[in-house]
Amino acid sequence: MTGLEPTDAAIVRALTEDGRRSFTELAEHVGLSVSAVHQRVRRLEQRGVLRGYTARVDPEQLGMPMTALISLTPFDPSAPDDYPKRLEHLSQIESCYSVAGDESYILLVRVASPGGLEELLQQIRAAANVSTRTTVVLSTPYEHRSPAV
Repeated sequence: MTGLEPTDAAIVRALTEDGRRSFTELAEHVGLSVSAVHQRVRRLEQRGVLRGYTARVDPEQLGMPMTALISLTPFDPSAPDDYPKRLEHLSQIESCYSVAGDESYILLVRVASPGGLEELLQQIRAAANVSTRTTVVLSTPYEHRSPAV
């Protein structure tokens, strides 16, 4: 990873594999003392390399087995580019990506059913005044991969 020396890169790699590793486990993994690892992790957090720690949940277990990617294209290309703000109230939108190409944004959404997706599409179109193109995800061989460190 550019900008990281090997020990910090090893710490980042270990935490991306398991963010619940203790400082003791990290210290054993990289061959430093617990206090040295703690200082390094704190510095990595302060620099913004480590931006947080989260729990990953299974959307299917939460009643949202359907995943889709929704591309947004503005009807009026001269309209303000405020779509993320207009759509932030829709909790089914997990991620919003600004992209180059014909579309302006691509949304990753999770819903309970095809009917739920249809309702969400109507809400998106009404809130953002855009046309949409939807791709339904059939399976997810992998997701949330860590960058190569």
